[in-house]
Amino acid sequence: MAPPDGLRFDTISFLSDLGTTDEYVGVVRSVIRSIVPAVGVVDITHGIAPYDTRAGGLALARSVQYLCPGVVLALVDPGIGVDRRRIAVEVGDGAAVLVGPDNGVLAPAVAMVGGATRAFSLDRTDFHLPSAGPVFDGRDVLAPAAAHLCVGVPLEELGTEVDPASLLPGVLPVARMEDDVLVAEVLWADRFGNLQLNIDPDDLAAHTADDAVVGIRSRTGIRTARRVTGAGELGVGQVGLLVDGYGLLSLVVGRGSAGEELGIGPSDEVQLFDADTGPGSAPAPVPVQLTRRDR
Repeated sequence: MAPPDGLRFDTISFLSDLGTTDEYVGVVRSVIRSIVPAVGVVDITHGIAPYDTRAGGLALARSVQYLCPGVVLALVDPGIGVDRRRIAVEVGDGAAVLVGPDNGVLAPAVAMVGGATRAFSLDRTDFHLPSAGPVFDGRDVLAPAAAHLCVGVPLEELGTEVDPASLLPGVLPVARMEDDVLVAEVLWADRFGNLQLNIDPDDLAAHTADDAVVGIRSRTGIRTARRVTGAGELGVGQVGLLVDGYGLLSLVVGRGSAGEELGIGPSDEVQLFDADTGPGSAPAPVPVQLTRRDR
C-alpha cells in the first residue's frame, strides 16, 4: 500500500532505552507529530537497558524484517555529549531509512537487510530544533530528521553524505569450536527467561547427533538439555534446547525461566557438547569388587 498523498513514508518504527517513566518518549513522538501529523509511530520497545547499544542493535536486527517500510528511529546512546555523528542510513535503494547515533546500534539491522545504499551525517542545523540547554539528540535532531524524511525531504538536504564503510560497526560474538566443545554466548533473555544463543542449528548439528542429550556448561555449573520443538514438551524445571522464532538456538525451561534455572544471562558464555561422549560427560563405570581382607 502506498503512503498517503504528499508522504514518502507513512510509518516510523521507534526503539529506545528511554523507558516510559519519564516524558522522553512522549516528547519525541509529539515532535514527530508536529512535523508530520499523518505518520504512524510504531513502538518497537523502549525497554532496552540504559546505554546498551548491543541489546538495542540485536532487538533491531530481530525486528527489522517484520517492520513496515518507512523510517526506523533508534535512540540508544551512551555517548550523549561527546563528539559523534548522528546518521541516516538508506537501505534497499531507498526502501527504508534508519536514523540514529553512529555508535553501532543500527549496524546489525542494516546488515540484516542487505547493507547500506547511502549514509548521511545529519549536520544541517536548519532541520534541528533549537535547544535551551544541551542538545537532546532524540528530540532535537533525530526525531525531526525522521519526520522530514517522511514528508519527502531528500537525504542530501538533511546532511553530508559519508562513506557507509566509515560507520561504527556493531560487534556481535561468534560461536567457535574448541576441541569437541561449541563455545557460545547468550545474546538475549526475553521476558520469559528464554536464553537466545549465538548458534545456528546447523552449527550444533555438525557436532552432535540429532537425538543426543546436550551438555550445557556455564559459570554456574553443568546441566543437560534435550532437544525440543517447544517448551511445552518439557516437564516443570526441565531444560531444553530449541530453534526459536528467529532461527537461532535458545535454552528454555518447562514452565519456568532458563535464566533463573541456569543462573546466567546476556553476555554469559555457554559451552555445549554431546553429554554422552563429550567433555563433562560422566566417566565410564569401573567395576569394583569388595573382598574381606585378612588381618
